[in-house]
Amino acid sequence: MLVARENGEFVGSLSGGCIEEDFIEKIKQKRFQNPLQRLSYGTGSSNSHVQLPCGGQIQLLVERMAPESGAGRHLEELYSSLQVHRSIQRRIRLPNGQCRLVEDGGIGAAVEESADEIRVRCGPAGQLIIAGASSVAEACAHFAVSLNYGVVVCDPRPDVLAQFNFEHCQVRSELPACYIATTGACHNATAIVSLTHDARIDDLTLMEAVRTEAFYIGVMGSKRTSEQRARRLERSGQLSAEQIRSIHMPIGLDIGSRTPAEIALAVMADVVRVRRARPRHTL
Repeated sequence: MLVARENGEFVGSLSGGCIEEDFIEKIKQKRFQNPLQRLSYGTGSSNSHVQLPCGGQIQLLVERMAPESGAGRHLEELYSSLQVHRSIQRRIRLPNGQCRLVEDGGIGAAVEESADEIRVRCGPAGQLIIAGASSVAEACAHFAVSLNYGVVVCDPRPDVLAQFNFEHCQVRSELPACYIATTGACHNATAIVSLTHDARIDDLTLMEAVRTEAFYIGVMGSKRTSEQRARRLERSGQLSAEQIRSIHMPIGLDIGSRTPAEIALAVMADVVRVRRARPRHTL
C-alpha cells in the first residue's frame, strides 16, 4: 500500500521500486481525479513502457480521498481499530468507491475481489510470542523482527536468557504461560511458538495458548514427541481434540531443516502461510 499527496510526497511501497517513480509522476500530473480508478503496469498493460524485471503485471486500485469526502473520519476509525489490535476489512464498492469498515478475523489474502466490491484486509502488526530461550528461538526472533513482527520472548530462567541475543525484542523473565494469560497479551494477529525441549514449559504454554485468539500455535519436537505430547495434553491438560488439532506439532514446514537458522526459517514460513490462509498442499 502507498499513500501519496499531489505534491509527490508519499509513504509506502507498490513494487519495491519498479513503478513508484512513474506512478508518483502521474499523481503530480493530477491524473487521478475520480474517486476510484484502476491502473496496471507490465505485460499487456497501458503502461507497458515501464518494464517489470519479473515479466509479470501489477494491478493497482487508486482511491482519491478528497478532504470534503469524509476521508478524515474514515482514516481516524481505521487508525483507532489498529491501535486496539482489531483486524478489519475495508470494503470498497465498485464502481463508485464508497468504503466501509467491517470486523475481520485477520486470516486470509490481503486483497479479495467480487463483482461489486474489493475487500482489503487491514490489521495490527503481527506479534510473535516465543516460549523459551534457545538457539532456535534466537534465530526465529531475528527472522520475525525482519518481518515487522513485534517479538516477546519469555523464559523463567535468567541464566538461560543471558546466553542469547534478542535485540529489538521484549524479553520477560517469567513463565510464558503466565504472560500469555495476561489480559491484552494476545490478539488475533499473534503467533505463539514454544521452542524449548522442556516439557514443563512447553505443555503449560500450549494449555494457555489454546484459550487465546492466537492465529498460530506451534511447538518444536519430533513426530514421536508430538504424539506423546498430544496424549499428555489430553490426559493431564484436559484439552479437547479440537484444541489439540489447533496446535502445529511438529512445528513449521517440512523443508529438511537441520540447523537452528533453518528450523527458524521453517517456523516463520509456516506462520506466514497460516496468516495468509495458504493450505499446505498448495505449496
